[in-house]
Amino acid sequence: MSEVLDEIRKDYLFNLVRRGKRIDGRGFHDFRELHIRTNVISKAEGSAWVELGLTEVLVGVKLQPGEPFPDTPDKGVIITNAELVPLASPMFEPGPPDENGVELARVVDRGIRESGALNLEKLCIEEGEKVWIVFIDVHVLNHEGNLIDASALGAIAALATTRIPCERYGLGNDEKLPVRDLPVSVTAVDIAGEVLIDPNLYEESAASCRLTVISNTDGTISAMQKGGTGGLSPEITKKTVKVAVECAKDIRENILSGVVASLEPY
Repeated sequence: MSEVLDEIRKDYLFNLVRRGKRIDGRGFHDFRELHIRTNVISKAEGSAWVELGLTEVLVGVKLQPGEPFPDTPDKGVIITNAELVPLASPMFEPGPPDENGVELARVVDRGIRESGALNLEKLCIEEGEKVWIVFIDVHVLNHEGNLIDASALGAIAALATTRIPCERYGLGNDEKLPVRDLPVSVTAVDIAGEVLIDPNLYEESAASCRLTVISNTDGTISAMQKGGTGGLSPEITKKTVKVAVECAKDIRENILSGVVASLEPY
């Protein structure tokens, strides 16, 4: 019965899109209402709560000294985890992270790492011996679609408001985490040949694939991730990238700028 309902809903969504409409009344390139609050966890060095429509994600950042990786002895370390707890969706099950949780953590991590948003060289305490390890923990509280963008936005907002706990470890005064860019993730799906930005849960279920584009402040593409079993034509891909960069600029200027202080200069 559920499979029949899924097919009926999918056909309904396709017909809506062909008539130039979305199920929630948005334009094809519009995000749902977005709210970001920072410093919501007193025990963390940085944190952010993101509400994207009905999707809710909480991100916490913790730092502690540790050993660097052998191939990057003068750089700090980023470790990202994502928790898809059952209370957030009937699709989530208890236990170790499944492939969806692993993918979510990897895409968030890649967006921070490949964008160069965090100046890892400045997180070196003693080359080859001790660096700051940055733990980014993503907790999904309610899943109503587009977890990647909500989580990525939460991660960069939390990092940009994080303080390094130097005093706790006898390493001087606390410092601002050296964040020097604000990469923004924008995810789209292709339904009936149209690019739909910020898909809700029903739209994600109806689409055969999605494309996530993460771009820096200057418009440079720092990471991309395709999901799903379907394919995207070159024309749809180019259109998605263009729209994603434009949407990222709008979010950065109108949302993130209101919750993030000045950044570390290059």
